[in-house]
Amino acid sequence: MAPGQSSSLQLPSFLHGTFRSARQKAKREGLRCGEQYQKDGTFLLPRQMVDVPPGEVVMAHDLVDFQHERPAWRLYLVSDVMSGLREAVNWQNSLLMRDAYEDFCLETAWGALHFALAQMGPVSAQRTAKRLQAVLRFWDPLEGARYLFKTLGTAQTLEELMVASCDWAMDAWCPVGDDSVRQRLEMAAERMARATREDCIEAILREMPRALAHAGKLKHGGVVADPDFQRERLNTLDSWSFDRVSAACTGHLIWLLTIWDRELEKH
Repeated sequence: MAPGQSSSLQLPSFLHGTFRSARQKAKREGLRCGEQYQKDGTFLLPRQMVDVPPGEVVMAHDLVDFQHERPAWRLYLVSDVMSGLREAVNWQNSLLMRDAYEDFCLETAWGALHFALAQMGPVSAQRTAKRLQAVLRFWDPLEGARYLFKTLGTAQTLEELMVASCDWAMDAWCPVGDDSVRQRLEMAAERMARATREDCIEAILREMPRALAHAGKLKHGGVVADPDFQRERLNTLDSWSFDRVSAACTGHLIWLLTIWDRELEKH
């Protein structure tokens, strides 16, 4: 545990309540922080933090939130904070502000977990590494809660949650070994943080079979499934485009496969 870090998980009070009340509070928090950002480019800490009792369930994805009238912890409503932020600045430079707010939140347990799970992007391997490293810094307090993610009625441990959301990162960047989830995430984040372009290409190629399995029907599936074709196309991407897929996130690779399939259709 990092020096000065709480041994229990603390979440902002604006993430707790019925769906309607928590969403309203999260939006107001975004407006408050957005107004501060306009003044001096900084963000405000939440007004009140609350200890989450050990074993209490935190809703980490809107897919599992069907009981809107039940007071609960709703971590995924950090997205509504960001909506308030954008509204506060009238959508001016919203991407720069989004990245700045993410960096601010990665210094907190709740922010680290939200951005690792939300996988907002596409983003580079280096930014993905920062997200995973932030979760790892807060692992001990985060381990105290249980999480509802994408499986209805099944509260998961932190390890199970990270497998459900970030197994692609471990498979692409730490594919071999019997280490724990935490150790594999540490290795994956370390390798992402210092990855060269060629390192990223190798990770992407390891993850491509899973992306292909979930990409749906592609008109030129046989061509885009060829590793030689994939490597050739990856080598032709400009730096900005390559950064967007360099983490080897499955969803971002599906997007890339779809683009390649459409390009082949034009020819």
